[in-house]
Amino acid sequence: MRVELPSRRSTIRLARALADRLAGGDLVVLAGDLGAGKTFFARALCRALGVPPELPITSPTFTLVHEHEGRVPIAHADAYRLGGASSAEGARDDAAAEGAAGGAAAELAQLGLRERRAEGALVVVEWGEPFVEALGGDALLIHLIAPEDAAAPGRAAEIRATGARSGEVLAALERDLRS
Repeated sequence: MRVELPSRRSTIRLARALADRLAGGDLVVLAGDLGAGKTFFARALCRALGVPPELPITSPTFTLVHEHEGRVPIAHADAYRLGGASSAEGARDDAAAEGAAGGAAAELAQLGLRERRAEGALVVVEWGEPFVEALGGDALLIHLIAPEDAAAPGRAAEIRATGARSGEVLAALERDLRS
């Protein structure tokens, strides 16, 4: 599903519509280039889930995971700096890519995000697309697309599901956005 996001307000509306459908144990993976709006979307989603406005919601790039309390517990993670994650994308051969991704997946496992899902937390991961299976699978993947000219308005979100639960969430979201 593709959703046009001509303004920040439309991005917030999408996050609110999604928040109404999410539950503890769900996995939302945010993808997109630098500056595409992953952290902005995560912040809007956390606010829609009840995280108070006085609490900052920032990118967990250096701390790797931020915990928030909303109507469900939220673990907001950033996999960008995990050992080898960025090298896996730029690796010249398959063996090097597998080795880099494997190291990053091991580091990701140490963060306990899969366990947080099992405990009922909603897990939101920026740059997490290569690690969906390591995070327990069944993810709602949201690829945010910014215009080539960073000063130009408008973005888009391409959303897809990788399992049964995320498929239900996506179908409900599509119905909500049509009405």
